[in-house]
Amino acid sequence: MAARRSRGHGSVLDVAALDGAVARAARRARSVTPPDGREGAAGAELSREQVSRERAVAEMQRSRLLGAAVRVLEERGYEHATVAHITSRARVSRRTFYELFANREQCVAAVLSDTASQIEQELRRAGLEDRPWREQIRGGLSVILSFLEREPELARVLVVHALRGSGPVLKARDEIVGRLVAVVDEGRNESARAAGCSELTAEGVVGATLAILYARLAGRRAGSVALAGLLGELTATVLLPYLGTAVARREQNRPAPAAGPAAPVPRAPRVDGDPLQGLPMRLTYRTARVLEGVARHPGASNRQLADDAGIADQGQVSKLLARLEGLGLLSNQSAGRAKGEPNRWSLTPRGALVARSIASHTTTGDRQAA
Repeated sequence: MAARRSRGHGSVLDVAALDGAVARAARRARSVTPPDGREGAAGAELSREQVSRERAVAEMQRSRLLGAAVRVLEERGYEHATVAHITSRARVSRRTFYELFANREQCVAAVLSDTASQIEQELRRAGLEDRPWREQIRGGLSVILSFLEREPELARVLVVHALRGSGPVLKARDEIVGRLVAVVDEGRNESARAAGCSELTAEGVVGATLAILYARLAGRRAGSVALAGLLGELTATVLLPYLGTAVARREQNRPAPAAGPAAPVPRAPRVDGDPLQGLPMRLTYRTARVLEGVARHPGASNRQLADDAGIADQGQVSKLLARLEGLGLLSNQSAGRAKGEPNRWSLTPRGALVARSIASHTTTGDRQAA
């Protein structure tokens, strides 16, 4: 299912909250007098620096809270997850939480919106827009199923926990489902048979697909789940009312696509001053947890770091560690040694600067919010 550009409910709220944090930083900066007592250009420069740092703090706190919300939902279930549980898990103050989100529902809605954005980015990279509708459906399902299998916790938030939410959570979910329905509904242009379908057909097909995923994901709170193997069956389910039994049967028996080569990893440029500035990757909660884990436990293995960061999928943590190594933030001390020896990760000098900056940003943000 090809991506459709849309700004999710949670994303709009979060942008406004981050802009509010920047405005507060600007007000604080204007109240600061430079050491030589002069206002003007120096004061303006200080204001820009503080505004930039405040935005970095707000984005890091937001990432921590969203990651913590996922873990709390996984551990306690939606009904028993509270703001106090989320802030405690994230090590972020309640005041900071309420500067970014009005309540728990808006926080969970932001998780849904962020997850949908990640999937849409992968769909865009797959280059499905110019393919025939039938191939868009199959290729899109392949991307979505691979993502959900790779990220089982996010999959459960998206498919399982969201159904137990209210207000902003249901609105965010409805927007995601609506985009999927719009893509499937384009099948009505494929044939005379398909023209006899209605929008309700697309709603039914998407609903049936989500119900199948719900059955696979509900109650599975640890480890990954096998979803990629559903590609043929789900593609056939979507295509059947539009293209008929013969086409659906061919798609059902069609081999799954082979995994493509990994994308090249960009290396971080040299950056003077704050090491977080110019880093060519989004510093997510999990990335921060891995860097913090290496700082606390030099020489830790993939499995140790995965357990510390709450990452169940070993393949996922391996890819993240390889990317951090490619960015020059981590060094594998076991590289080139005996085959089968566990990796032993340590921070590079730049990685140590980034880890200290993360700790400084988050600690300073909480101290200011206290």
